[in-house]
Amino acid sequence: MRVLFAGTPAVAVPSLDALVAAGFDVVAVLTRPDAPLGRKRVLTPSPVAARAAELGINIIRAAKVDAGVTEQIAAAAPDVAAIVAYGGLIPRPALDLPRHGWINLHFSLLPAWRGAAPVQRSLIAGDDVTGAVTFLLEEGLDTGPVFGTLTEAVQPDDTAGALLDRLSHSGAVLLTQTLSAVDAGRATAVPQQGEVSLAPKLTLEDGRLDWKQPALAIGRRARGVTPEPGAWTTLDGQRIKLEPVRLRPGGPALQPGQLALDGKSVLVGTGSHPVELTRVQPSGKKMMTAADWARGQATLESVVFE
Repeated sequence: MRVLFAGTPAVAVPSLDALVAAGFDVVAVLTRPDAPLGRKRVLTPSPVAARAAELGINIIRAAKVDAGVTEQIAAAAPDVAAIVAYGGLIPRPALDLPRHGWINLHFSLLPAWRGAAPVQRSLIAGDDVTGAVTFLLEEGLDTGPVFGTLTEAVQPDDTAGALLDRLSHSGAVLLTQTLSAVDAGRATAVPQQGEVSLAPKLTLEDGRLDWKQPALAIGRRARGVTPEPGAWTTLDGQRIKLEPVRLRPGGPALQPGQLALDGKSVLVGTGSHPVELTRVQPSGKKMMTAADWARGQATLESVVFE
């Protein structure tokens, strides 16, 4: 079966590899254009583009699937399109090209967390279980009928990055199984059932920690926005980036945002019990341990995060 693969970030690469390893004829890859990265803003291929080049697969780079891109897809003559975090909408003319349609691997248990940041929003909300589904792509936002589902328990120290990495590998197996079933004529898609929730793309502001919130909510948010856009707070008007915090129930009573030393640990007050800082990155400096950062503060007890 001829497959068009659409994807952009690193979490899509395991699916591309799995389809190639399973013997599917991946005739082209659709991915976002090269983007400037790093301080020098060097134009860099997407992880999917880089892997497709290594595999010798034709690459279609496009930020938008317009008429010209649709013609390129038609020229590839795919029987099915597999899409994993491409990062753009697929309009009806392109959706109608493959005879088996577009099959999307999505990292949530639809209809929960429809949108661009399902794993991140799931962690922030405190879900105990998440997962991934394969579904038939429609013009609506992640509304299509579901082919297959897998579940994944959320671990207490999971960040969005760690959880996405696990789901990218188990999801690659699910996607390959789904396309094999489609190829064999055994696939059945069933309508989504359950309560709908939305997972819009995270902004920088989503990473800001509100110290008036309970410690549990702060911990969930910090893990949900790691590695991107990253958890942060402010001190004297300067933004400070934080790696995920540890919960410290039973710690000393502190006001929200108030800092204190407990042995070698750096604690911050919240709306409930304190949390422990792990690593801190002040503006213009490298990430460092919280203890090293604290040593640079004249009187830590007078420091209050805003």
